[in-house]
Amino acid sequence: MSKVPAGWYEDVFGNVMSFKNGLNFTKSALGETIKIVGVGDFKDYSELRNTQCLEFIQVANKIRDEELLKDGDLLFVRSNGNKNLIGRCLFFPFVKERLSFSGFTIRGRVDSKKILPEYASYLSRSSLVKEQINQNGGGTNISNLSQQILNDIEFLRPPLPEQTKIAQILSTWDKAIATTEQLISNSQQQKKALMQSLLTGKKRLPGFEGEWVVQPLDNWIEEYKKKSSENDQYEVLTSSRNGLVLQSDYFENNRISSRENIGFNIIPEGYVTYRSRSDDGRFTFNINKLGFTGLISIYYPVFYFPNGSLEFFINMLSFNERLFEAHSVGTSQKVLSINALKLMRFKIPPLPEQQKIAAVLTAADNEIELLQKKLSFLKQEKTALMQQLLTGKRRVKVEAA
Repeated sequence: MSKVPAGWYEDVFGNVMSFKNGLNFTKSALGETIKIVGVGDFKDYSELRNTQCLEFIQVANKIRDEELLKDGDLLFVRSNGNKNLIGRCLFFPFVKERLSFSGFTIRGRVDSKKILPEYASYLSRSSLVKEQINQNGGGTNISNLSQQILNDIEFLRPPLPEQTKIAQILSTWDKAIATTEQLISNSQQQKKALMQSLLTGKKRLPGFEGEWVVQPLDNWIEEYKKKSSENDQYEVLTSSRNGLVLQSDYFENNRISSRENIGFNIIPEGYVTYRSRSDDGRFTFNINKLGFTGLISIYYPVFYFPNGSLEFFINMLSFNERLFEAHSVGTSQKVLSINALKLMRFKIPPLPEQQKIAAVLTAADNEIELLQKKLSFLKQEKTALMQQLLTGKRRVKVEAA
């Protein structure tokens, strides 16, 4: 454990918190009906303030008080198929109704004379605790969290006034993060509204008039058919919901060895691709914005728009993503060929209007990107600050009562 700051104490969770496993239940049980918090309700939340979407269950008997959640309780993921979720913590600052918790979770209840619930919630979600959970559970592949593992977690405990100040500081960062997330959500909704009006011709930008022409994409798309002729001719890429990325970065272990990429599709910078095979009937179109030519699997057709606005067509394809399933073939896996894509017909404006629409949508994208960068910065700074505040490496000034 780190050096103990002046006025702080070496402690373990078992001395400041009591733990209880959640309820095991069956769907056919007859008894009290109650809302229950399960692993699926954790998502990416740090707190659970809204309980409207929680599942109702019936238990064989009446729920005891010790099986209910109360103000200030913490809930940990005990067991889950996704091992990365094990140990994740959810905080309940206020509980306004009868709530219980599933057998795949462990409830933590603090001794408020020793540790504040808000401070315990930040501590429980920190890397300091996550590392110990993995270490005490036998490594990063821990498959089950126990009360004993939680009891044995070591930490440095500041006096209550300092805990209060630290929690207030971190809460300020949380509010800034939440505000930025809401701004991103608002901007994304605004862009969707713009796409709905501009890409359908319902709203025309100043200076443009006349009917849009219904025509096949074949009038605009030109397929790029060059393939790699030698190994490691270019870096291998993969397509994700967040754009094209290096395959070696996307997968923990590179799926394609350097001896297996002859005959891959070449995708130059500024060209477009999509995965032609989809399990859910959705097809994500991505531009190569990496700044260099890459390789991609033959299941990803490559094309460009020699006489059209690239950004206009990418937005149009993304906006109409759910239409592509109807033009694909297959049952368990949908296949959308490049030829089928070319035959799809849309109302398309002349190039000057395409370019103007693309400029408006690109400006909206830039605003979202700036907010996302700000959000990433705030989260990184908060993480670094937590590391310092929760170990006493950075002390806070506590005003006298």
